[in-house]
Amino acid sequence: MNISLTPELEQLVKDKVNSGRYHSVSEVMGEALRLLDERDRVREQRLAELKAKIQEGIEASERGEVVDGEEVFAEIEEDIRRAEAQMQQAEATK
Repeated sequence: MNISLTPELEQLVKDKVNSGRYHSVSEVMGEALRLLDERDRVREQRLAELKAKIQEGIEASERGEVVDGEEVFAEIEEDIRRAEAQMQQAEATK
């Protein structure tokens, strides 16, 4: 099989072989394709996990198991205010 590479990619392959880590262009290309395949599988797995989580959320929502977003943010803001007040109090007692 013959492939065409941009000059930059061709130089990258040559540099990899010249580094001594790889013995041939075929080794570099094999490793590159293995990594590409691994990356694609990881992306597919992450996408499947995300879709599953979205489906869980949809099902929970349909059962009425939802939390009001405004209420959540208000609780977070109150937690931040309490933490800031505690930090200020700790600094004042030093």
